[in-house]
Amino acid sequence: MTYSTLRLERRGPAAWIWMSRPEVHNAFDEALIADLTAAFAAVDADRNVRAIVLAGEGNSFSAGADLNWMRRQGAAAFEDNVADAHRLADLYRTIALCRTPTLARVHGAALGGGMGLAAVCDICVASTQAQFATSEVRLGIIPAVIGPYVVRAIGERQSYRYFQTGERISAARAQEIGLVHESAPPEELDAKVDEIVAALLAGGPRAQSVATDLIRAVANRPIDDAMIEDTARRIATLRATTEAAEGLSAFLDKRRPVWTDT
Repeated sequence: MTYSTLRLERRGPAAWIWMSRPEVHNAFDEALIADLTAAFAAVDADRNVRAIVLAGEGNSFSAGADLNWMRRQGAAAFEDNVADAHRLADLYRTIALCRTPTLARVHGAALGGGMGLAAVCDICVASTQAQFATSEVRLGIIPAVIGPYVVRAIGERQSYRYFQTGERISAARAQEIGLVHESAPPEELDAKVDEIVAALLAGGPRAQSVATDLIRAVANRPIDDAMIEDTARRIATLRATTEAAEGLSAFLDKRRPVWTDT
């Protein structure tokens, strides 16, 4: 598939999705939202892809919403405005539910919806010069559809501050509050991304997908009999797979496993 606002690149088993609107700092509009949704769905369905890296061309990862697009939606009929918001929410949900591990490579600005993209990906690696913000209140709006993912990443307490102040958040501060997993100087950013991608490729693809489901199932839930039963069944099911058999055999044979995603 071809996209008007994206560039897709394959680096072995990793697929890189590059937002390609550098003239507007990769700001969101209808086209970018549609392209990102379609691209993530298509790449996630490709069983030859083991990791998805989201990046931005130019000086920024993503500066959030295109203001001309926001004006158009503000002037639209309410039902059309809601439908447009649903399309943006569907983008984040598509990324959040990817079976393939997702990694945000953040440099420059990641503001508003751009910070949402950093939060919704499984892993976030940032340049030490990156800056984040949920800056929507400064435009008289709120970080609504990105809210679930940002709150999940930085927690309720930090969200009270940053959702209301719209302050810029440095890469160092973003790492402190849980949004960023790793930071690196700009010239070392790709090497750090490659390092984490290599770590992802060492794991079993089915195990990684099921591990993501496990997190969703146990996060913020009581450790009761139902959870104990659920987690016991999950490991028992996975232990019976050919992937698990291959992983154990490879470890005992002191060789690299050959993953087949079965």
